[in-house]
Amino acid sequence: MSLVENYLAEYVDDLQPLCKGKLGEMQKAAYEEGLPIIPNDVAKLMGFVLGIKRPARILEIGMAVGFSASYMSSFLPEDGSIITIDRYPMMIEQAKANFKKLGLEDKITILEGDANTILPTLDGKFDFVFMDAAKGQYIYMLPHVLRLTEPGSIIMVDDVLQDGRVAQGYTDIPRRQRTIHKRLNDFLYEITHNDKLRTAILTIGDGVALIEKLED
Repeated sequence: MSLVENYLAEYVDDLQPLCKGKLGEMQKAAYEEGLPIIPNDVAKLMGFVLGIKRPARILEIGMAVGFSASYMSSFLPEDGSIITIDRYPMMIEQAKANFKKLGLEDKITILEGDANTILPTLDGKFDFVFMDAAKGQYIYMLPHVLRLTEPGSIIMVDDVLQDGRVAQGYTDIPRRQRTIHKRLNDFLYEITHNDKLRTAILTIGDGVALIEKLED
């Protein structure tokens, strides 16, 4: 489901080319197979932000088949690195194969398991974080992400508008979706009302939040 008029979404999508080379082949194949990677307009936004930020240490929560981590790696300095977290064995195996094919095994470290278990064990600071995991868990992941970043760090969060359902009333949501609805609304309220953060919410893809941490 597009959050903007279909004709406009299709126009913008057609206007922006896919990535080049082996990464573009991976991107195209993932779209054709319906694999859960970020849409091309979100990738373009990510690249724009990374091109300005030029992070040295990136944390990704939700790796899938490794497209976004592979794409982000192209913006790293020579000594830069990415830590990415995922819990699904099928995705992990595909991501490992993709990283090997792209020659990124030395740049990207995979942590296998539940992010809510792994995040408390991490230390050091990341200057860019990409969150693309279980949407109902974002509110619980946020304190850990804020601990692992410093002022000036950027946090990019994918799929924050739940196909537009976040704007609907709680009782208008099917019961099976109400928990995610509430947690996602709590997350959106927190990132837009926390004086230590600067946040923009964009209606591309299924909604993207861009957050700058202003202070500890």
